[in-house]
Amino acid sequence: MKRRIAVVTGSRAEYGLLRFLMKAIQGSDDLELQTACCGMHLSTEFGETWREIEADGFQIHERIEMLVDGDSLAAMSKSTGIGVIGFTEALERLAPDIVVVLGDRYEILSAAVAAMLLRIPIAHIHGGETTEGAIDESIRHAITKMSAIHFVSAEPHLKRVIQLGENPSLVFNVGAPGLDGMATLTPLTRAELERQLNVQFGPKNLLITFHPETLSSLTPEVQIRELIAALECLHTDTHLFFTKPNADAGGRRIAASIEAFARDNPTRTRVFTSLGQLRYLSLMKQVDAVVGNSSSGLIEAPFFQKPTVNIGDRQKGRLHGESVLNCEIEQRQILQALALATDTTFLKQLMPIQSPYGTPGAANRMLRILQTASLEALRQKPFFDLDASP
Repeated sequence: MKRRIAVVTGSRAEYGLLRFLMKAIQGSDDLELQTACCGMHLSTEFGETWREIEADGFQIHERIEMLVDGDSLAAMSKSTGIGVIGFTEALERLAPDIVVVLGDRYEILSAAVAAMLLRIPIAHIHGGETTEGAIDESIRHAITKMSAIHFVSAEPHLKRVIQLGENPSLVFNVGAPGLDGMATLTPLTRAELERQLNVQFGPKNLLITFHPETLSSLTPEVQIRELIAALECLHTDTHLFFTKPNADAGGRRIAASIEAFARDNPTRTRVFTSLGQLRYLSLMKQVDAVVGNSSSGLIEAPFFQKPTVNIGDRQKGRLHGESVLNCEIEQRQILQALALATDTTFLKQLMPIQSPYGTPGAANRMLRILQTASLEALRQKPFFDLDASP
């Protein structure tokens, strides 16, 4: 009998990281893939990206509607509660042997709580990382404590997960799964992107994704205002490609400001609700720099030898290379970082850009562990004490 693996996905970005593992599970003789889809995937506002999952050849076995309409911390909290109920019912129907979750969002917390209380072992991807400017920091570590298998992206993250009391024999440094997609990707050409997206590239081009800092003392309006003030100072030959923020508290207010800026600057600005993995990564390959506070600027951008202007504290503490230029949410500092990121002398010094996130192949490394891990051992989860006597 095949081992049933339920993979949970709630957003476009996280699905792009899970896609190759899902393909590997789907093609395995030993495993049966179950797909549980929730959150932004099911929302018209966020592009109904469940369609991309089905277009990639995956069956969606469960759809968990959980997003409460609103742009507040309370809406996030209520959505999490609804998600726990929805995932409990979904997982009871699916009866998986292992639930796979990735990252640190509140949708994923809902799935982890439900699986943990149902005594279904959890395999967690991208644990042990730190992002001090977002509530995701606490969520990520909480999911680690509920999980039995840990797929981390780098050696420092492995050590941190063990420091949290997790069994070292079940913590695996598999590298960043996002690298798998880029290693096998055939990017769209500039001409193909212009035709598919109805855009025109300029002499300089920036790919921008800015999410709200949910632990910041600054309001979302102030956060995005500083970025937009910096972008307004750039020469009009710099074309700007925005992807909309996610469904965190304050995300809708940031999206509204971005759309207003785009209306005022229609010849050089485009805003996308969702690009999908192929078009997003293809666009990243074509631009001069990645800007904002998305983890893709730290993990994926170096693969394409692109510098990143990382704004604020949302990714603070996360492992990154020298190509990532950190700055505060402040117009002057953002402009200084943008100038350096597009300076040819500086870029020559960086080349080749090195990534601290290992090499492609994470999906196959995870697959082997999912195939062979002892399910009975996973259900017994004692605290691993570093100071315990032998």
